[in-house]
Parts: sequence; C-alpha cells; structure tokens
Amino acid sequence: MSSWTVDSDNEALGAFVRQQTGASWSVAKRHVGTGKVFVDGARCTDPGTRLAAGQKVELRMNAPRPHDGDTLVPIVWEDAHVVVIDKPSGVSSVPYDDRETGTAMDLLRNTWRTRDRSAGRVPLHVVHRIDKDTSGLLMFAKTKRAELELARQLREHSVRRRYLCVAHGAVSPGRIESRLVRDRGDGLRGAARHPRQGKRAVTHVSVLEVLRAASLCEVRLETGKTHQIRIHLSERGHPLVGERVYIREMVNRGGTPLPASRLLLHAATLGFEHPVDGRAIDLRSSLPDDFANAIRRLGGDVPG
Repeated sequence: MSSWTVDSDNEALGAFVRQQTGASWSVAKRHVGTGKVFVDGARCTDPGTRLAAGQKVELRMNAPRPHDGDTLVPIVWEDAHVVVIDKPSGVSSVPYDDRETGTAMDLLRNTWRTRDRSAGRVPLHVVHRIDKDTSGLLMFAKTKRAELELARQLREHSVRRRYLCVAHGAVSPGRIESRLVRDRGDGLRGAARHPRQGKRAVTHVSVLEVLRAASLCEVRLETGKTHQIRIHLSERGHPLVGERVYIREMVNRGGTPLPASRLLLHAATLGFEHPVDGRAIDLRSSLPDDFANAIRRLGGDVPG
C-alpha cells in the first residue's frame, strides 16, 4: 500500500495519483475507477474528485473492486417487517435500470446471506430513497403491510428525518418552501416559475457551526422530494460542498467551490411509528470518517 498527504486544494484525484505514482494517465484513471484508491479511508472511484489540502490518499493494489459480492452494509435496525441500513456514499438506493448492480438493496441482500443463505430471498419493498452521493439511514419494508403503512406516514409527513450537511457561505437559518419541477428551464430540477406548477417542498434549516467559507447545518425535511435539500440550499446561494449538479450559478458568479471527495450530506436520524405495533422507532447514524474529516479541515468540531 502507498499513501500520500495532499499539499494543495482543488487538485483532481486522477492527476494526483498519476503524479505520485509516475503512471500514465490511463493507468492512474484505472486505479481510481477500479476501487484501488481511498481518500481519508473511503473508497473514491471518480478521478475528477477535487482534493483538499491535508487529505490522505492511499493506493491499495490488493483492494477488491467496489460492490463485489462480498460487500456488506451495516444494518442499524431490523425485525420481521422493517430493515434500516446505514448506506455509504456513492451507492444507489435502488437500481435505476436492469443493469445496475451494487445498489443498497444488493448490499443488504449480500449482508443477509452471510447470516443465512436463504435470507437473500426475503422480499424488499422500497419505502423511500436517498441520493446516491448521500450517506446515512435508509429504510426498506419487508412486508406489504409495512410498505403501505410506512408510505402513509411519509405522505402525512410524520416520518422524522434530519440531515447534516455542509453548505458554502454563511447560511441563514429558517424555513424554505417552494414548488419543485423536474426542469426549471435550464435542464435541472428546481423551483417552479408559476405557483400552480410543481410539487410543494418544505425544508427547515438550522446552523450548527460557522466554518471557514461554509456552514455546518442540520436540516429537517417536512417533505421529501428528489434532491430537495440540495436544490433549496443551492437556490438560496449556498450549494452543498461536494455538489456536482446544483453548483452552476455559484460558478457563473465567479465563486470557487470548496474541494471535497464526496457530497457533504448525511441522513443522520430517522424516526417513524412501527407499521405493525405502533412503537416509536428513533435511529441515529454517526458521521462517516470522510465527512468528519472534511468538517475538521474547515475548522469545525464534529457533532457528537
């Protein structure tokens, strides 16, 4: 294994690996793409990832390809009706086409099989999703009864969801409401131009700590629309650190995005009423190491 410490901000991961190893661009890119490169202990497969000064990059030539069949996922809570996992960043919640593998559903089934070979045949019903680049708590139903009841709770906004994120600039706390559409006019999801268009989305933002050129925020979702947190903060002028999509307006204004090896958004808490016996279930996920290290580099304290 080889390891290096990054000296300066905003260097691309592929270029950094190439420089450190003396390999050709194609070889350096292959090392990253096949899961041999880790940033602050977390696998990173995008050679375009921007690094920050102080990050540790490791080249582990013996590391298996990402999402091999033996890849496991932490199970945070489970019974006969519901299972909640701690999804890593970079993993899709569910497959978006028939060819996609290595999703959270796949990792969960792999984990079950290590305990009981027949467990992989347990049905899984999708209740909600979190973005591929978001880490944290993700819930599936194991029975149709549980699926219907949890879907009802989500529709009625009684599921308790809080996220931690790092956003560019000095964020003002408050309530953000808009109506979101699939295309706001520039090809991206965002706020509708007309009040009768789109779906209502409500986000509550509080600021936990002011960082260097950024803010550590706790966000509570009242509704759960696709990319809601990312869109709402970006349209307020505070795109998330590590954002690749909703960053255009900041760049067009001459802003320089802070480097990050991942999107700094984490589903930290999940609360719901048990779909069968009505118990209050409240779960918590600690920040992954790569997220915590990013906060420290920006001069902040990691929430306990």
